[in-house]
Amino acid sequence: MTTATRPFKAAVIQASSIPTDSIECALKAASLIREAASHGAKVQVFPEAFLGGYPKGNSFGSPIGLRKPTARDAYATYYSQAIDLNGEEIAIINEAVQETESVVVIGCIERDGGTLYCTALYFSGKAGLVGKHRKLMPTAGERLIWGFGDGSTMQAVDTPYGRIGAVICWENYMPMLRMHMYSQGVSIYCAPTADDRDTWLPTMRHIALEGRCFVLTACQFLRREAYPADFECSLGNDPETVLLRGGSAIIDPTGAVMAGPNYDDETILYADIDPIMVPRGKFDFDASGHYARPDIFQLKVDVGAKKAVSTVGHD
Repeated sequence: MTTATRPFKAAVIQASSIPTDSIECALKAASLIREAASHGAKVQVFPEAFLGGYPKGNSFGSPIGLRKPTARDAYATYYSQAIDLNGEEIAIINEAVQETESVVVIGCIERDGGTLYCTALYFSGKAGLVGKHRKLMPTAGERLIWGFGDGSTMQAVDTPYGRIGAVICWENYMPMLRMHMYSQGVSIYCAPTADDRDTWLPTMRHIALEGRCFVLTACQFLRREAYPADFECSLGNDPETVLLRGGSAIIDPTGAVMAGPNYDDETILYADIDPIMVPRGKFDFDASGHYARPDIFQLKVDVGAKKAVSTVGHD
């Protein structure tokens, strides 16, 4: 496990994606990576579904028990903007990450066969793309358009700035997933999200204090104008309507807010991270260590891939 010892700067990128053009969105992300790096940011976190888009307010024409005639076209359009992990979008991000030697966590809609997954991608300097986490439990209507991740993508990633883990949006309300992250020694806990409510920041502060880790949470600032006029949106069609208002923030291992939240516009928030604060915090509380009671409570985590089809009997 990599343990960072020197302070470094981190950034959370609160920006609007370009949900109708995944290549342009990747280029925007690359530009933002370079901008944040120019201000000294070594670790950068982007929002949930930044590449591919978070379709806020869209029901995909699917009341319970039926699909409207527009439903399949809506899904096909969304599917076409999703990301293949060997595609051009990833190459664009890789180039910016390698050029700046940054560590980047970015949310995307990952295309795998006929299924889409809400995924967080890990990039690390010259190594480029080094891992991913697929959201385990899409929330409410998200289950219509996204598949379920399994335990095989819950591994934290070692970087020159410490061990990093990503937990997406309402997965952060899953106590057992949080415990699994803490048990891996995560010092930088990334929370890409689409939750812009006032209740989100207290959740992030609790996790920072519970895990004795730095929490970097990023949410888009997104207006209705990012989508075409025929995009179904329950929040209306005024181009100026704010669909996602941000609320990105950086929190230290004592639960103190270091940067943010911002609810006003697209921005990049920065904070100086001192890794020594992690062991200092664990002096009196380590959720998966000396404050655990394994004689009473034990968590079993299945990290195996769950495939619908497996083949045997061939070379």
